[in-house]
Amino acid sequence: MKTQGQNILFLILLLTSIMGYSQVKISGKVSYKNKGVAEVNVTLKDTYDGTTTDAQGNFTFETSEKGTHIITFTHPKYENIERTVTIENQDVSLNVDLKEQISEIDAVVVSAGSIEASDKKRATALLTPIDIYTTAGADGQISSALTYLPGVQKVGGTEGLFIRGGTGTESKIFMDGSLINNYFSNSVPGIAGRDQFNTSLFKGNIFSSGGYSALYGQALSGALMLESVDLPDETSYNFGISPIFLSAGFQKLGDNKNYSYGATAGYSLLSLMQKVFNFNTDFIEAPQGLNGDLNFRFKTKSGGFFKYYGMFNSNKMGVRSESLEPGPEFSLVKLNGKNTFHNLSFKQKFGKYLLNVGGSYSYNRSDLHFSTETNDVESNRSQLLTDGNYLNFKAVLERKINRISAVRGGIELNNTDENLNFEAVQKHYKDLISSAFVETDLGFSNALSAKIGVRAEHSSFLGKDNIAPRFAIAYRLAKDWTTSLAYGLFYQNPESKYINGPANLGFQKSQHYIFQVQRASEGRTLRFEAFYKKYDQLIKTFNITQNKEQNQQIQTALNNDGYGYAKGLEFFWRDNKKTFENIDYWISYSYLDSKRDFLNYPVSLQPSFAAEHTLSAVAKRFIPEWKLGVNLSYTYAKGRPYYDIASKIENGEVINYTRNEGRLKDYNALNFSVNYLPNIGKKDAKAFPVFVLSISNILGSKNIYGYNFSANGSRSSAIVPPVNTFVFIGAFISFGVDKTDDAINNNL
Repeated sequence: MKTQGQNILFLILLLTSIMGYSQVKISGKVSYKNKGVAEVNVTLKDTYDGTTTDAQGNFTFETSEKGTHIITFTHPKYENIERTVTIENQDVSLNVDLKEQISEIDAVVVSAGSIEASDKKRATALLTPIDIYTTAGADGQISSALTYLPGVQKVGGTEGLFIRGGTGTESKIFMDGSLINNYFSNSVPGIAGRDQFNTSLFKGNIFSSGGYSALYGQALSGALMLESVDLPDETSYNFGISPIFLSAGFQKLGDNKNYSYGATAGYSLLSLMQKVFNFNTDFIEAPQGLNGDLNFRFKTKSGGFFKYYGMFNSNKMGVRSESLEPGPEFSLVKLNGKNTFHNLSFKQKFGKYLLNVGGSYSYNRSDLHFSTETNDVESNRSQLLTDGNYLNFKAVLERKINRISAVRGGIELNNTDENLNFEAVQKHYKDLISSAFVETDLGFSNALSAKIGVRAEHSSFLGKDNIAPRFAIAYRLAKDWTTSLAYGLFYQNPESKYINGPANLGFQKSQHYIFQVQRASEGRTLRFEAFYKKYDQLIKTFNITQNKEQNQQIQTALNNDGYGYAKGLEFFWRDNKKTFENIDYWISYSYLDSKRDFLNYPVSLQPSFAAEHTLSAVAKRFIPEWKLGVNLSYTYAKGRPYYDIASKIENGEVINYTRNEGRLKDYNALNFSVNYLPNIGKKDAKAFPVFVLSISNILGSKNIYGYNFSANGSRSSAIVPPVNTFVFIGAFISFGVDKTDDAINNNL
């Protein structure tokens, strides 16, 4: 019995020895750029043998397999690697170098000069429609909300985006790729026009304060690219009411959910609010407006997508102010403005290609009547009538090279046809700007990418061409840290309002240099940006007085001898409910050093629209138990300079000189708003009302935008807001669409 047990034990030991002898050890190291990579799965294909690399990238495992086999190396951030090995009786040593897995989500994005809200995965900062509606003091306007971001100046008395030392006309706004020639409503001098487009029309935006894509042109300073919404989720109806306006609209979704159409209409009148508030502006005819729009969207069977949007807007107002000239008591100006805009776009994929085609048409009529008043008798009437027809067409063809690389190119045509009549000046201005462009996105790795492009333009009015190269590069410094560098040339035609006589003119020109460092993690964004802009060939003008009693002057272009620069630093920090529970806030600061010798400036001066220091803070809190959203915003801007510049002729030469100059007081405004959603959380509710209370400049700061001067410069009057503090109360009710989740998640 003992002998049998000994034999069994001996047999077991012998088998174990044989099996141990047949095991072969496979070992090695997995590296990426000479550094070991942890947690790489190493597997002998079609077997259960394998292991995972350690912190230094080393691995080792044993196998009893023999012959030719394949070893696989897998990791989510790297491309899969396979190596063929021959396993005999000797240990195998194998070292492998990984290649980075290129991912559209993980890849670094070129973001110098731009803030995106079109794709949340790739956005550098988000400014969605809900963000805009809930920013106190923005009045639901995209352009106003942008003034709370770095790089945009708070000017007040004139419409437009004043970006990094540029005028309001040196920035352009696009819808689905097509130029919007009249984004702002008509207005009178000293009162800024409002956005004519409903914020909820757009699902996202890309705001570029410099170094923007070669697909866009004719803007010396920056561009705002708006992307309209697609098909709605379901049919809905909405209604809005307040003391100053009424509005209603609907969106109808087709039964097969492949098309939709809708329309809205609204009417506004400020006369009731004039009786409640003490206005600075004497409106002899209260501002009023009538607007409407129509849209349809259609998805074809082959995957194409059509979008159409059309709008009409008419507005009137009349303003009386104390006359600065001897004789009349008051100066009067009355406006009758009309505007229409139509935009049609089409997008479809053809294999590896994506085609985007779009066109827009707009018509704008501004009819201004100037007069004086003495002893309630109106006299000395004159008219400034401007009619403009604008056509824009753009086609872009894009081909993907790989997941993060692409090349695109196309053409753009922008036609302008304007008529102006003012006293002795009558002109017909026509220009066709033909453009071609090409641009490529190059993704070298998840940590390095570049954008290279060039744009060429020809102006039929100027009879000249330009070529504008653009370049940008981005590099990921660490997991959440990226840096970007951008350079570009940008050209723009002289403004047509200055072309009132023969002059040898060419394109105005700017060069942008931008450096950015950014840290972006979930819920938090930190940006530092430095920029330098060099201006050349800016327009120089001189003043022509058309009516001395009303001090009506026009500026007429002389040449392209103007120049200038703008340089500065910007800071942006956003914390979306990460540090403080249910509180979303952001802070932006801009430092700007800018000088220009352009228009009628006698020498190089700090522009009257450029503040050296601008600080903004926005905070939002939603209180679920109260169904209430509370919003605050604050803006500070160092006082801007102002100038009274006149022209005279000496020895046959036009001489511009400064008669008066000074500096405005610092700008301060604290704004407050609340939004109450009584049906939030009620899933069976049929109507979803939102009640809004908004108070702008709640502390009543007496801000000044600038000064008007008499013809001889001896008298002046301040340009101020129509009202120091304004209170808005309104109700917005939607039927058919439950916005509860959006309201909670976006701090409505």
